[in-house]
Amino acid sequence: MSRRAAGLASLVVLVSVHAAALAAGFLAPYDPAEQNRTMPFAPPTRVRLFEADGRFHGRPFVYALDEAAADGGRYEEDHTRACPVRLFVRGPSGGLRLFGVDDPARLFLLGTDGLGRDQLSRLLHGARTSLAAGLLATGVALGLGWLLGVAAGYYRGWVDAVVMRAVELFLALPWLYLLFGVRALLPLHVPPGRAFLMIVLVIGLVDWARPARVFRGLVLSARERGYVLAARGFGASDAFVIRRHIAPATCAVAATQAALLVPQYVLAEVTLSFLGLGIGEAAPSWGNMLSALQQYHVLVSYWWMWLPGLALVPVLLAWSALADAVAPPEEAAA
Repeated sequence: MSRRAAGLASLVVLVSVHAAALAAGFLAPYDPAEQNRTMPFAPPTRVRLFEADGRFHGRPFVYALDEAAADGGRYEEDHTRACPVRLFVRGPSGGLRLFGVDDPARLFLLGTDGLGRDQLSRLLHGARTSLAAGLLATGVALGLGWLLGVAAGYYRGWVDAVVMRAVELFLALPWLYLLFGVRALLPLHVPPGRAFLMIVLVIGLVDWARPARVFRGLVLSARERGYVLAARGFGASDAFVIRRHIAPATCAVAATQAALLVPQYVLAEVTLSFLGLGIGEAAPSWGNMLSALQQYHVLVSYWWMWLPGLALVPVLLAWSALADAVAPPEEAAA
């Protein structure tokens, strides 16, 4: 597959995943925090077209679960109660949802967790948190790295020396352990919204050095080009030269760097939340959803609890393919 075709395919995957995350309130059949304490670790609901006796039902439906059996963890279907799957239904709060079923049935397409919360709803809403953390942290790291890298490469002298010593210091430190250390110094018990902003800032501010070094090298080359020297010779201000000539030269590399950093930062948020240092309950993120796998019986007994980790795979691969597709030809060849 050519770079262009791979890039288009990865873009389709990423647009689809991010669109699903944005539309989580519409696509998710339940509120991600809604608990069904009588149905912990319920398996994925079977959507049927034929009834138990073989008759064609006419439209997709599910059987309600036998409540007595569900209390014992057996989750047997009650074949006397068939509930059709309805499109465009109203949720308890009045919001419109793509699909749902009438009580007493439940539509758990990806099963439930230990508190009886719908995994599909939490997966969609958790995607908002994890993907947004990766995108925003990339903006912080890339923005700070661009400012310092351009300043170091353009002005050189003592500015270059100070920025490069800071870059060398940050690059010498173990990135993952530094991230853990900085996050561990901050309060653990904070509201989900504040915890999200804290994670974004921690990830972005810890890893600005790598893009700064890339931009500094690019600007060192760009500042010696003829049109830049001519503009400076005619008395153009530094701000004009940077805005008109230097900044456009960094756009392609900035796009490549963004495509490389986003999956790393999504994975960083997932890792922190998995270890209990990121987004806490009850707000969903892919990391704190995977934290249930630290219990051995969950790890080996309920395959649907792995789904947030499996969802990461196409996202990370798609970002990697997109980075290769948008890389400048000389950089891709290297």
